[in-house]
Amino acid sequence: MNLRPLAFLAAIFALPPLTCTAVAQGLPAPDPAGIWTLQEENSAISITAPRDRYYVNGMRVGYTTPTGQVPDFLTDVGKQLWGPAQMRMAFDVTQMIFTPSDTNLAVPNPYDRPYAGALMGNIAMIGDSEDTRSVLMLSLGVLGPGSGAEQTQNWWHSVIGQAKDQGWPHQVTNEPIVNILHERTWRLPMSAVGGMETDALPSLAMSLGTLRDYVQTGVVFRIGQGLDSDFGVPRVRPGLSGGDAFQPTRDFSWYVFAGADGQVVAYDMTLNAYPFRGGPHVSSTWDIAELQGGLAIMAYGMRFTFAYVAQTPEFHAQTGGLHQFGSASLSYRF
Repeated sequence: MNLRPLAFLAAIFALPPLTCTAVAQGLPAPDPAGIWTLQEENSAISITAPRDRYYVNGMRVGYTTPTGQVPDFLTDVGKQLWGPAQMRMAFDVTQMIFTPSDTNLAVPNPYDRPYAGALMGNIAMIGDSEDTRSVLMLSLGVLGPGSGAEQTQNWWHSVIGQAKDQGWPHQVTNEPIVNILHERTWRLPMSAVGGMETDALPSLAMSLGTLRDYVQTGVVFRIGQGLDSDFGVPRVRPGLSGGDAFQPTRDFSWYVFAGADGQVVAYDMTLNAYPFRGGPHVSSTWDIAELQGGLAIMAYGMRFTFAYVAQTPEFHAQTGGLHQFGSASLSYRF
C-alpha cells in the first residue's frame, strides 16, 4: 500500500491554519515602489562533484507592484484569508532544468533522474502585516521540450566551452503545469546582540497541482541590521523563500542567516509519471530536508542576496549525498 498520499493529507491537517492572524497586528507603511528581480540558481556553485546534475539550474525574472495595486476581488480574497494587510501583486517567469547525474550517456540510466525542464508564469498576491507575510500564488506553464530547457543548457554549454548533455532526446514529454501555493512567514524579533538585531522567520507552505504536491515547514535565523526591511531572501520554490518585496527601513541594511526546512512530498512530476504524465520516471522519496545559509545586503534601492543550499535525496537511487547549489538574486526598487 502506498502511504505517501495518506502521509501528505495527514501533514496538511496537522498544520495550524495559515489564515490565523495575530492579535493587535499592525500594518507596515504603504510602499509606492515597484521592484524588479533577477534570480539565478545553479548546481555549479557547489563544493561537491560532479556539479552538473539533478536540479541543475533555475532562472527567474520578476516584477512586484507597489502596495495597493491589487484588483478589488483579490483584495477581498486576501482580507478573508489574512485579515488586514498591505497587499501587492507579483509576476515572474521561471525556468528550471533537471538532468541525471551522468550526462554523457546517450540513453540515460532508467534509475537516474529523468531529463526535464519546466517553464512557468507565476502570479502571486502578497499580504504584509508588521510581522507576517502571506502569499497566494498560481503557476501556469509546461513541463517538457516546450520549456526550452534543452536549448538553454546547450547554448550556455557552448558559451563556456562545455560539451552538450547527450540524453536530452529522452526528456519527459510536454505536459501542462497548473499549481497553487499558499504560504505564510512570521517575523519574530529576538534580543539584540552587540548592537545587532536578531530574529526568527518560521514559515508554512502548501502546494497542490500537476507539478508538485507538498507541505513545507521551516525556520530561518538572522542577525544583522534593518531586519524589518524584508522577510528573508527569495528562492525559486520549493524552499524557504522570503519573496521579492523589500522595503528598506534604513539607508544600509544587511544580515547573515541560516535555516532549515522539511518537505512532505506526495507527487513531483519531474520525477514521477502517474497520474499526470507517462515516460521516464524514478521512485521518489516523500521526505526531503534542506539546510541553507547566506547573506543579504540592501542599499541605494537595491538588494543583493546569496544562499547556499544543501538538500537531501529526492529519489531512492540518488547518489552523491547532499545535493548542493547556490542561489543569488538582485532586486531594484524604482
